[in-house]
Amino acid sequence: METENSVAYAELNPYQRRQRLFELAAVFLRLGTIAFGGPAAHIAMMDDEVVKRRQWMSRERLLDLLGVTNLIPGPNSTELAIHIGYERGGWKGLLVAGSCFILPAMLIVWTLAAIYARYQTVPQVEWLLYGIKPVIIAIVLQAVWQLGKKAAKDVPTIVAGIVAIAAYFAGLNEILLLVVVGIGVMAVKNWQRRGNLLGAFILPLSGTFAQVGSVTATTTSVTWVNVFLFFLKIGSVLYGSGYVLLAFLQQDLVERNHWLTSQQLLDAVAIGQFTPGPVFTTATFIGYLLAGNAGAIAGTIGIFLPAFVLVWVVNPWASKLRSSPWASGFLDGVNAASLGLMAGVSWTLGRAALIDWLTVIVAIASAIAVFRFKVNSAWLVLAGAILGFAFQFFRG
Repeated sequence: METENSVAYAELNPYQRRQRLFELAAVFLRLGTIAFGGPAAHIAMMDDEVVKRRQWMSRERLLDLLGVTNLIPGPNSTELAIHIGYERGGWKGLLVAGSCFILPAMLIVWTLAAIYARYQTVPQVEWLLYGIKPVIIAIVLQAVWQLGKKAAKDVPTIVAGIVAIAAYFAGLNEILLLVVVGIGVMAVKNWQRRGNLLGAFILPLSGTFAQVGSVTATTTSVTWVNVFLFFLKIGSVLYGSGYVLLAFLQQDLVERNHWLTSQQLLDAVAIGQFTPGPVFTTATFIGYLLAGNAGAIAGTIGIFLPAFVLVWVVNPWASKLRSSPWASGFLDGVNAASLGLMAGVSWTLGRAALIDWLTVIVAIASAIAVFRFKVNSAWLVLAGAILGFAFQFFRG
């Protein structure tokens, strides 16, 4: 017997459509509020909610959707939420599920950004972040290790990762690097293949090349428009986990445009990790620091907008994209380059965070906790904040 869950959205009556959209909103607002622990934890929560509890789709279909998120730029867990919304409610479901998953984290980070901008010189806040920053280093290192085991799968990808590390320290453009390395690995892995298949999968990359040259922030006066364009560029080309974002922000915002200091960037990353939902809401925090409330909104919309558009475009082609050797080769190269960028930024952020014996001990203990005991990163960040506050209290 056909159940309402198995009926396509287009075949429902208006009342049933509204009910389905309300249900999507409720589920993803709740997930966005409690989704601590990074993309892997987010995806596990969606699997439990969508497949086990509500039986909206099969696990095979969920895995297909997860697989295709790795072939497009953007935050993987957020894109999976958008895919689920599209499957359940068409373009309206796409907007509802994605927005509701992002909204709780955005509001929390926006509030914390306003507090930070007002009280960042207050010793208590400084010491909270003092304890959190070394924890972030350990979490990023774990992400590098976990991704590295999958990304460095053969000689071409290992070489790609090494090239990316060298390019990071040389200060080369990280977006162009990802595109060139991706195409290079794709070409090497498919050297024997010829014909129209190559053109079919290089054609979509032309949009990426256009992004590399067309949306680069060059002005010194920061407005909400600059913030939107900068994060639109990032959201359009950023592969990998949210931690790869650090490499882009460090080079563009700190070293190239001097819009932020390294300390402010670390604070932004710490806030993004401490809160639930996508790590990409770091853009909300940075946007507020650069251009106030308008900047917070512009940064959030800019970095997430490409994910909505890309999911809408590729969802119908999910199975074909995932099975393409050309798309897979390009993805392998981009993932390896992303790993190299993450390794480079880990070194840069570590130099800024590990400033005395206590921060070194906290970083080592955090690394043991995440590598050996698999402690949830949210608990570690909370422990770091408490430790920093306690150390300041006893010193005072």
